[in-house]
Amino acid sequence: MRTYGMWRVATAVTVLAGALLPGTAAGADETPCTAGTGPYQRQLERHLRLPEDGRQSPADCRAISAFQARSDLFPANGYASYPTYRMMLVARAAANPNAGRRCPVNSHLVACVDLARQLMWVQKGKRILYRPVPIRSGRDGYETRTGSHRVHLRHKDHYSSLYNRSPMPYSQFFDGGQAFHGSYGDLFKGGSHGCVNLRVGDARRLWGVLRKGDRVVVWGTRPGVVREVGPGA
Repeated sequence: MRTYGMWRVATAVTVLAGALLPGTAAGADETPCTAGTGPYQRQLERHLRLPEDGRQSPADCRAISAFQARSDLFPANGYASYPTYRMMLVARAAANPNAGRRCPVNSHLVACVDLARQLMWVQKGKRILYRPVPIRSGRDGYETRTGSHRVHLRHKDHYSSLYNRSPMPYSQFFDGGQAFHGSYGDLFKGGSHGCVNLRVGDARRLWGVLRKGDRVVVWGTRPGVVREVGPGA
């Protein structure tokens, strides 16, 4: 009986030690990163300063997965997908989104919408008040109108009067019925009916930055629809 009890204690100590020591079976229970090569592999390798060969490796997969997690992308599986590429453009724009000088640099606040890169930010002079975030602009036939506009109506709990009362949280209208607003759908698929869609959290933050009368400048052309094969195909 004493021998059996001592064996149980010794076993428990061994298991505990295994859980605490690195490199043991208990510490190696993480799911391996196994996603294959994605269509934006080279771009992600370059951005993350990985060996740029266009072929997925375990190290590439882990680095891309970590980037996806930082960017609030799900699943963070390490596959170099179109949404990951889009968030890479956002990350690259963070330091100086107006490097191309397409948005006016004035003493007043401006919401800048770059349709080509599918992102937006807010600046006042050279100061960035709202960091770049991804957007979804109007699809073919419902293009988001370019040019200079003003925020003319704000409605935090708006529902569309044209499209089946679709929710449009944190709506800020800047050109007729076109508005900034949050979207509960996949921001990286398809296009809107002309509005500038944002992730709901981003739309909420933008609500706290813009006011009625603030200027909105939209330029560029939205890229074509992207279709890609998933990581398991």
